[in-house]
Amino acid sequence: MFSFFKAGQIECLQSSLLARCAFLTHAFCTRRGGVSQGDYKSLNMSFKEGDEDNHVLQNWGRLAAAFDISLEQFLVVNQVHKDDIFIVKPYGGYFSSRAELDYDAIITNRADLAICVKTADCVPVFIVDRAKKVIAAVHAGWRGSALGISAKAVRLLRANYGSSPQDMLAAIGPSIGPCCYQVDKVVADEFLNLHNHELFLSTGKKAGKWTLNLAEANRRQLVESGIGEANIDVSDLCTVCNQDRFFSHRGSGGITGRQINFLIIKRDDSYQVMTEDGPISRH
Repeated sequence: MFSFFKAGQIECLQSSLLARCAFLTHAFCTRRGGVSQGDYKSLNMSFKEGDEDNHVLQNWGRLAAAFDISLEQFLVVNQVHKDDIFIVKPYGGYFSSRAELDYDAIITNRADLAICVKTADCVPVFIVDRAKKVIAAVHAGWRGSALGISAKAVRLLRANYGSSPQDMLAAIGPSIGPCCYQVDKVVADEFLNLHNHELFLSTGKKAGKWTLNLAEANRRQLVESGIGEANIDVSDLCTVCNQDRFFSHRGSGGITGRQINFLIIKRDDSYQVMTEDGPISRH
């Protein structure tokens, strides 16, 4: 279940599943609470869409202040609509140049590093290993979803950190819904060969059109990767239908801002997580 909350001036959503993890702070931000104007009103977090840089900087400042996180702690990748995933080293520098950050997802077990994805219709997916204290933030557009980026994130958690799907929780934030996402044959063809594609892709009302449920496509990847359905939280908010709250690339005709979605492991090494069998203390 998702619920709205205010952090300073910023309106956000949080998942009740992830809120159980005391070692974690997370937020799916809305577009409300910033200073940008016009098509980018108001909490636009992207410098690449045509907004004034000064407004975007102020918006990042508001986000940092609202969650008591310094600007240097936020890590944002370039998001190039592929399936490459940036695994942050446990120590040392992250990268030598921004050009090296052509990824669409981030995985880390570092504390005090807020990993982010920007969205304006694409699907933000958070994955948390509550036992080993590892987190992933995934940007899943239609290309990344067709390539199985959410399933790939789970595989990398298992391979690189020894994570078990039984210990994972996932939250899928607001994105374009099937109510508003009609795609053509080029896009549909990328999904038709995927397992259980009929659960998230259906024939549209117009000839040559299909209805695509991107959130469900990613949820199926998580389920088929071994994460229990009860451990996956899915928002039912469509970004196109709710443009007063969310930026929507399709709904706006392509001129709009980007909201930020982030999660961060708190530095405190003593915490407690809730499982079906009760609380587990970690030190």
